[in-house]
Amino acid sequence: MSDGSNDTQDNAQWGNIAADRLRSIIERIERLEEERKALGSDIKDIYAESKSAGFDPKVIRKLISIRKLEPAEVEEQETLLDVYRRALGM
Repeated sequence: MSDGSNDTQDNAQWGNIAADRLRSIIERIERLEEERKALGSDIKDIYAESKSAGFDPKVIRKLISIRKLEPAEVEEQETLLDVYRRALGM
């Protein structure tokens, strides 16, 4: 018959391992959140630079979103945009 001390030690050891793992995960997420914040600030600065150089940041954002798409998706969107413009008499 066990007095429960082994169970307590096992739980304590498991708790330490789990706590260390959890702490590691949280710290990694926090570092990445800081990096994302810094990158967001850098991107904002580049858009400001583009505006001061005479470019339209809205159009640049649109171009970036288009470049993320597959060519077939771009073609489909452009076709639909054209159809919708014609329907509105634009």
